Amino acid sequence: MSERRPVVLVTGASGFVGRHVAPALAREGWSVRRAVRSPEGMDDEVVIETIGPETDWQAALEGVDAVVHLAARVHHKHEEHAVQLYRNVNIAGTLHLARCAATAGVGQFIFVSTVLVHGRSNEGRAPFNEDDILTPRGLYGMSKAAAEAGLRTLARDSAMKISVIRPPLVYGAGAKGNFALLTRAVNLGMPLPFAAIHNHRAFLAVQNLSSFIQRRLAHPDPASNFEIFLVADKEQVSTPEFIERLAKAAGKNSRLFGIPPDLLGTLLSLLGRQDTHDSLIGSLELNISKAVATGWQPQVSLDEGLRLALSAQET
Repeated sequence: MSERRPVVLVTGASGFVGRHVAPALAREGWSVRRAVRSPEGMDDEVVIETIGPETDWQAALEGVDAVVHLAARVHHKHEEHAVQLYRNVNIAGTLHLARCAATAGVGQFIFVSTVLVHGRSNEGRAPFNEDDILTPRGLYGMSKAAAEAGLRTLARDSAMKISVIRPPLVYGAGAKGNFALLTRAVNLGMPLPFAAIHNHRAFLAVQNLSSFIQRRLAHPDPASNFEIFLVADKEQVSTPEFIERLAKAAGKNSRLFGIPPDLLGTLLSLLGRQDTHDSLIGSLELNISKAVATGWQPQVSLDEGLRLALSAQET
């Protein structure tokens, strides 16, 4: 008889990160059960139309050894009117799933949070680390911080091991947000006004995020039921260097020019793009020594991660 393969439930499996994590776990010997919002015709899927405090997880969790919770409400065009939506999905939905998993006897629960629980910038300060006092910005960051706090409490009264991962901007094939915008601008040959920025920012190739999740599932900490990790690529570079290396991977010229950062920041604020200001002008450095101490190393370099992201988009 063949040995039973461990089963992992991956929520948000049809999203950008999920489409990378699910097959990576399958290659490592996991039997992956993909939680998706609508049917995709796959044998390994289970349809969960909404995630909230009353979601029925019983069938999805049957026989499951581990949960990787990726699904979340990330952006809403009218964020100030979406407080309850963020609470239902990111806080109540996460904690309800975790409690259901613990009740079902699931051994491990991995929650992908965000570095935004620390704030948007560590300008003039030491790199963020896991023990910093949290100063989340925006409904998304605050909802993830609240979910983390709830999971910490749950871990005290549960045998289930919970790991929280706080990634910075994750890039790769299918990524949206600022990475997609920068890629489009570079491919179109648009001049970009970031040459005068001298910051340092952490980025994370989706392959490196996947490899850390794999490592954590394979080697849980026997001494602790709750751990938090900052995970990023080994190189933490400036915004103009990131754009230059993105352009190189695309076979394009970066076409950078300089506008003084203060003036650029003012222009972005006037345009209502404070999020873009924070994510492109400010510094965001992370201390990833705790993640590395688990035995994990980033599998791909920044250049390789960018090359994989763009080559996959071309096929």
